[in-house]
Amino acid sequence: MKLSEIKEILPTLENVVFQLEDGTFVPEHFHVTEVGVILKRFIDCGGTIREERVVNFQLWDANDFEHRLKPGKLLKIIELSESKLGIEDAEVEVEYQGKTIGKYDLNFEGNRFLLLNKQTTCLAEDACGIPPEKPKVKLSELKNYSCSPGSGCC
Repeated sequence: MKLSEIKEILPTLENVVFQLEDGTFVPEHFHVTEVGVILKRFIDCGGTIREERVVNFQLWDANDFEHRLKPGKLLKIIELSESKLGIEDAEVEVEYQGKTIGKYDLNFEGNRFLLLNKQTTCLAEDACGIPPEKPKVKLSELKNYSCSPGSGCC
């Protein structure tokens, strides 16, 4: 989800709610402790130099049980970060503390933001020699398939 999409959604909400993929909600007294941009320059296993830029939100579950971040306040924090840091429209990544700091992709469903588990992948599969995944086929779905004794099919 891009930052511009979040900015469009926030004015339509009464509350800012984040939910993890497993159904757990981020406690409603969370704080957004950081809004920034992260630039990652790296080289993949195939030797290609790459660059990734994401807008980063960091959520913190504090002991401030009376705190409730309202949509308008989050929008002001985003706008301030855009003007002071020169943040451009990019995909948003959310950091949230579990057993360690987790990084999540972001989506929106109904009236809540969903923290989606990020996955690693090889960006240079052709250079790594990773064989392509073979498609799984059910024999019952094959057409014109027949196997009779002596045909050599089995």
